[in-house]
Amino acid sequence: MTLLTTLFPLICYFAYNVFVPQIEKLRPSLSVIMNLQRRRWVANAAIRESPFDAILSGNIMQSVSFLASTAVLLILAVFAVFGQIPALMASLDSLELGAKYSVGQVQFHLAVMLTMFVLAFFAFTLSLRQFNHFCIMLGAIDHGAPTSDAEIDAITEMNVLGARNFNTGIRAYYFSVSTVAWFVSEWATIVTCLLTILVLAQREFFSSAHRTAASAALVAARRKSGLPDDPGA
Repeated sequence: MTLLTTLFPLICYFAYNVFVPQIEKLRPSLSVIMNLQRRRWVANAAIRESPFDAILSGNIMQSVSFLASTAVLLILAVFAVFGQIPALMASLDSLELGAKYSVGQVQFHLAVMLTMFVLAFFAFTLSLRQFNHFCIMLGAIDHGAPTSDAEIDAITEMNVLGARNFNTGIRAYYFSVSTVAWFVSEWATIVTCLLTILVLAQREFFSSAHRTAASAALVAARRKSGLPDDPGA
């Protein structure tokens, strides 16, 4: 049971990343809807010469870079805890949380926590690299000639890859909360993981942001088709 609950956040993290793309085939998530806006962004950037797009790209990369740096600090913090196991065990005993773990179990759980933050770090740094490639591809657009749909799609796909890995890193942060709950009790880990899945699913498929983004995508599609923005008009 202790081994299962230790690995449970990691299992849920991988399972969520595997099953959500399958669910998106039936119901578009917020990320899928925003991918449509990413293509609109690239298509509009191809017909304008403005520093506006560079500013937007820079802001995105700063956010990713900040979270990648945070992941490094968290990794170092977990490494530091490995050197303070006796103090950690004494602190857990003094808190009287009800859960009693051996030194080996705590060390293994810290290794799982470390794995979560390492996965987040690699996801964020890969995302940062892909957004950097996106900026280069966006800057390479020749504004003196019409940009083909194939080139717009390729540039958009690079932005989508960066966003996908960014979301993967964010999910690692979310599920790492469950690893902290493990110190309270094994059942707290399971409950926290399930709540995390529900929160992520609600935000991706049923949130107000999802409805707003879907409405914006619908308006854009109607405008492109020459239809009025208001269906009732």
